[in-house]
Parts: sequence; C-alpha cells; structure tokens
Amino acid sequence: MPILNRRSAMFCAPALIGATLLAPGLSRQGWAAKGLDKLREAASPAPAAAITFTDADGKETGLAAFVGQGLVINLWATWCPPCVAEMPALDRLQAMLRPERITVLPLSSDRGGRAQVEPFYQRLGLKELAIWLDPRGAAARALGARGLPTTVLIDRAGREVARLEGEAAWDSPEWVAAVRRLVG
Repeated sequence: MPILNRRSAMFCAPALIGATLLAPGLSRQGWAAKGLDKLREAASPAPAAAITFTDADGKETGLAAFVGQGLVINLWATWCPPCVAEMPALDRLQAMLRPERITVLPLSSDRGGRAQVEPFYQRLGLKELAIWLDPRGAAARALGARGLPTTVLIDRAGREVARLEGEAAWDSPEWVAAVRRLVG
C-alpha cells in the first residue's frame, strides 16, 4: 500500500512495481526486467509539461535550460524508501550518459530543501547528480505524478516519451539501453 507523507501529500509508492521485485532470491537482472515491463511508452509523444524547479541555491529554472538534451526527470524524496534505493543507480546512470548530453534531473520534494538533500547526497556518496528542488510539488503536479518515485523521460525535442511509477535499476544494461533509445 502506498505511504502518504502528510507534510507533502505525495504518495511513496513502494508497491507500484510490485512486491515481487524485492522478493528474496530475485536477481538484479530480474529486478531490471520487471521494471522495464512497467515502463509506459507514449503512443504519441507530446510536449512535456512546462515545469519550474530550483537549483540548490534557490535559483528558479525550468526545462528550457536543458533544450536539446535528453532528460530523465526523477521525482523523489528522502523519506521515500524506494526513492532512496534507486538514487545510487541514478547517480551511476548520470555518469554514464553525461557525455551523450542526457541529463538526470532528480527533483526532490523534500520541504527542507538543500539543507535536507545535501547531507542525504553526502551519506549516499552521490557525486554525479546535481541537487534540484521541487519542495512545493509544483513540478510533480504539472507532470501528473501519482506517487513517488515517478520518472519521466523527455526526448531531445522536449516531448514526454515514457514514464515509470516506482523504482528501477537505472544503471543496468537493459535500462541504460532503454533510456538511450527513448531520449537519445
């Protein structure tokens, strides 16, 4: 059952992919394949919602700052267990795809902003991901997120091409290939 965080009114959706992903004995490869089954590709890609968010210093920005890049927009929070579980894989994905002008945008919904997210990044050893903040949930609402984590893939033309509700092994070969195919 999704967990409701009363402060942000966002659901943490550990069961959206399915409890079988976390079952004992399930290999990382099986984990990745199951997640790929839940990836919803757009039949007719449409322009992504116009969203704004802030950087770690509080400067407002939006998708226009990333024109021509493929984007992996991950909506997450430090209080969401599946979000926390996938952050190291997103960090490794960013390291792999940066040279291809594919950017991972982890938009944190934590109300504590940088003061909450920066120590979290340090604890997990995240070095490749920039800190991006959506503390009021405006970007999550504009993107129609039903829970956390939700990841939206935007191609270089600025169109939403796919989304995933739930966690994934983003650095697995299958997921890297899917991201390259969809946004690169």
